[in-house]
Amino acid sequence: MLRWLMLTLVPLLSGCVLQGGRPQSHMDRGDTALARNDVQAALVEFREAVRLDPLMADAHTKLGITYKAAGDLEHAADSLETAVRLDPRNFTSSFELGEVYRMLNRMAQAVRAYVLACQIQPDNFDAHFRLADCYHQTGDAAQAIEAYKAALKIDSRSARAWSNLGALHDTRGDYYEAIQSYKRSLECDTDQPAVLVNLGTVYINQDRFDAAQRSLEAALRKAPDLSAAHERLGYCQWRLSKLDEAIQCYRKAISCDPKNSRAHAGLGVVLMTRFLSDSKQAAFRDEAINAWHESLEIEPNQPKLRDLIEKYRAKTARPEMDLN
Repeated sequence: MLRWLMLTLVPLLSGCVLQGGRPQSHMDRGDTALARNDVQAALVEFREAVRLDPLMADAHTKLGITYKAAGDLEHAADSLETAVRLDPRNFTSSFELGEVYRMLNRMAQAVRAYVLACQIQPDNFDAHFRLADCYHQTGDAAQAIEAYKAALKIDSRSARAWSNLGALHDTRGDYYEAIQSYKRSLECDTDQPAVLVNLGTVYINQDRFDAAQRSLEAALRKAPDLSAAHERLGYCQWRLSKLDEAIQCYRKAISCDPKNSRAHAGLGVVLMTRFLSDSKQAAFRDEAINAWHESLEIEPNQPKLRDLIEKYRAKTARPEMDLN
């Protein structure tokens, strides 16, 4: 009797082992397919692993990551949501879910996923940085600042994190904190002309035009065709009453980027300043008005510019028979 039971159990147990091993074999083949960048083959394998073992969290995670690689973000989100439900303490599942939500522009959900990822791995820079970026994009400056600071405690050499932190301080009017952050970013990576422009803009906001000019000129040494740097430098020159230099800067900004509405607007301001100092030079007024029109064609939502045009344009009487 005992012998009969043993003979009966052996094939049953063997069948269980084989059945239990099948999902893992598909997982292994899926990993191999991913290693050779065969995303479609990987999807087939991971889907089969999930079918065979619906409670295998790792299979759902890898399926979600593979869907993301294939550009199928909705299915990626579904798979990763399942993975997180099955294993809430898995960092990869939570972080990748945050990534997919962010790519889908579902920022509130992305924040929740990244918060969980940060709780699982408090010392993970990428999780804190992504969380900060989501807060930044949703306009929650206070939370974004705290998240960037947390990321920088983990990796203080991240130029991008310092730069983003500077931008947040700048928008809040915390100019000294912004300057400090931008300078730290430049210490981490000196080749950042855009950060130099941002730093110069903060100096402009403080009416520190000499410091702004030095920062903007440094940006142009690195990127001579950076339109924003020429435009900001033109503003500095105008505020320093260097009108010829200001005009040259604004024209250079426009030549680098004809769609730079700020450069067109600034050029109009300088030309109108010229006209107001010598009202006989009507050509300056006309060119200024035209520059403002150009700016408004690029960016119509500039009510102050519309008011300036109405104030300074040459008034001409309409013909009595206006066919329009």
